[in-house]
Amino acid sequence: MRFARFVHAGGVSFGVVEGDGSSGLTVAEIDSLPFNEVRFTGQRWALADVRLLAPIFSSKVIGIGRNYADHAKEMGNEVPKEPLIFIKPSTSVIGPGDAIRIPSVTSQVEEEAELAVVIGAAGARRVDRAGAEKAIFGYTCGNDVTARDLQRSDPQWTRAKGFDSFCPIGPWIVTGLDVSDVEVRCEVGQDPQNLEVRQIGRTKDMVFDIPTLISYVSHVMTLLPGDIILTGTPAGVSKIVPGDTVSVSVQGIGELRNPVVSLD
Repeated sequence: MRFARFVHAGGVSFGVVEGDGSSGLTVAEIDSLPFNEVRFTGQRWALADVRLLAPIFSSKVIGIGRNYADHAKEMGNEVPKEPLIFIKPSTSVIGPGDAIRIPSVTSQVEEEAELAVVIGAAGARRVDRAGAEKAIFGYTCGNDVTARDLQRSDPQWTRAKGFDSFCPIGPWIVTGLDVSDVEVRCEVGQDPQNLEVRQIGRTKDMVFDIPTLISYVSHVMTLLPGDIILTGTPAGVSKIVPGDTVSVSVQGIGELRNPVVSLD
């Protein structure tokens, strides 16, 4: 199923996206969070008539650094011997169509296309691999936007990765998807109709697979329902500037598009 959070004439709701392809999709409202038993209210809208938001509330977003060997190499780093984790604040999260806002304190902001894991109702605390797999609710597209110059100059990564709007998520959460070998792609450009491919990778090339990541993180911090783990980015990260459109797509999930603007 595809779960979305959206704005409609009556307010904000969660719903299930129905239909095939990119046109003619509808969203059917449900009466609770998507973790619960799905009960439809009977209200439906054409997807084109609503505005999608980030698909879930998260207490925290956990990023994984250098989880693709080719990306570690392009950054001049070794592949880590265990998962390299960091946190992006919940205030950095935005949804589809929301603007990535570049502050004046940085001159080198880059995109990082990623598969994002959404933790389910049970959460995860000190789980093994089997427990990690049970903790997964679904998957979405993520963009770990990074001020690369600040990442290099600061002793830790919080500022570089924590600005408001530096974590686009969406367009929806897909459940029941096999993500062991799916394509992760990023396209960027000034013309939204003619974007340039910047990143292409496959999840099979992750250094640490998803159950390993969840188990590792859960031994550091309790993962709560709705928390997100960004699983790392493939090679090809590049500078984004005001006027760009950034498209992140994950095979089997969909496309996350965000414009880039100047904050100041």
